Amino acid sequence: MAITKRRLPTFLQFGKSLNLSQKLMLIGLAITLFFIFLAFFTPLFQAWGWLQNPKDFLSNPIHEPPSTKHWFGTSRLGYDVFSRTLFGAQAALQVVILATALSMIIGVPLGMLSGYLGGKLDKVLLFLMDSIYTLPGLLLSVTLAFVVGRGILNAAIAISIAYIPQYYRVVRNHTVSVKTEVFIEAAQAMGASTWVVLSRYLFFNVIQSVPVLFTLNAADAILVLGGLGFLGLGLPEEVPEWGHDLKQALEALPTGIWWTTLFPGLTMTFMVVGLSLLGEGLNEFVNPRLRRENRIRK
Repeated sequence: MAITKRRLPTFLQFGKSLNLSQKLMLIGLAITLFFIFLAFFTPLFQAWGWLQNPKDFLSNPIHEPPSTKHWFGTSRLGYDVFSRTLFGAQAALQVVILATALSMIIGVPLGMLSGYLGGKLDKVLLFLMDSIYTLPGLLLSVTLAFVVGRGILNAAIAISIAYIPQYYRVVRNHTVSVKTEVFIEAAQAMGASTWVVLSRYLFFNVIQSVPVLFTLNAADAILVLGGLGFLGLGLPEEVPEWGHDLKQALEALPTGIWWTTLFPGLTMTFMVVGLSLLGEGLNEFVNPRLRRENRIRK
């Protein structure tokens, strides 16, 4: 009598075929999608009466511990910590996506122009970007935040300045290596303009690493935004933001009021971890060398 092996379900076979890096990437993707879900649907939850307005505080008791009425307790001003923690995801994603998009929109074209044209423009931009890159990102953002003031757009501008050199350096280096390829020389010989070469032939060949950089910068930008909020330089006080809430909570922490610090800090940590795992997993797909190394280990 022949013995037949039982076949695993399809989803178990898929999970078994993934390496550790890919599994961690899926975990990071799930965490990131969860926070995107919160950012989009938290206002609807409030409109349906499931969440308290994060700006209401006069009707709530002060420093009430977690309960069925206030799941994460209340702060020293009477804010509902659960509501402000969820709405903090919305503020964080707005600022972080805007900041990383601004830095990408500026850094990618400058890197392509610098790498393709070369000459004095390349030297000047290299010197400028290297000078910015040597400065600590948080210090640079804090200094710029003093100048531009508070607000979602202003905080995004203050954060984005530190990431422009990263996009510039990555795209410039790729452009320098790709512009000597045969298909670029053929396009130039056919009389293609600089704009045509950059947009049609170079762009999609030099941006492979940009999505990875975008994701990793988004994770770092959440921490920078938290630092700005902690210093009182991020968003206006009435806007729910994790860094500002942590600053308000630290004064009560020595007295045993732990919930006002734990939940915003833990939520910020989960969001950073999710984006970091997603970025590291994307890096494996973009980098062929890492894929080969993982296949050898398996």
